[in-house]
Amino acid sequence: MEKRVFQEFEKICSVREIRGSVLEVGATPDDSSLLTMKSLQNTTEKIGINLDGPYTYKDSSIIKGDANAMSNFDDGRFDAVLCNSVFEHDKYFWKTLAEIKRVTKSGGLIVLGAPGYRVSKTERYLHGFLKRIPFLSRFFPANSTITLCMHYYPDDYYRFSPQAFKDVFFEGMEAVEIRVVLSPPRIIGWGIKP
Repeated sequence: MEKRVFQEFEKICSVREIRGSVLEVGATPDDSSLLTMKSLQNTTEKIGINLDGPYTYKDSSIIKGDANAMSNFDDGRFDAVLCNSVFEHDKYFWKTLAEIKRVTKSGGLIVLGAPGYRVSKTERYLHGFLKRIPFLSRFFPANSTITLCMHYYPDDYYRFSPQAFKDVFFEGMEAVEIRVVLSPPRIIGWGIKP
């Protein structure tokens, strides 16, 4: 995980002062796991779910399971659910999104991250400049954008826009905020389940 992405998740969670149970969807048994964030040190329980497992890492347990159907967790079980760099690899990401909302308790925090394709003014300028050079113009079509390259873990299906985060991922949520960091962009959004 990119250091800047980890830092953004850390900032978001530290403001919320999470104390209860936390779930990380796509958790890994290493220091890149969001469950290792300092902002989660006062939580009562840290659980991860991944297609591999089970694992124990530091003070968290990672179970083997499919995030498309997290039947091993009751409705409203978690005070916070975190998920980064999973949706682009999830063929049926909308099922995982529905499960994340289901297992989060009312008033709970949901923080999600995924690669996007928004382009900054600087990138648009550079792109516009490069596409005017005859030799390079074939590599920079008029309406293209810069995105994160394909990365197969095990597959890679999607890239998202800030609008998709706002209107789809966090539909019906409260206090929603969306941030775009890095280039190529990573979108990080959070909201409170009503």
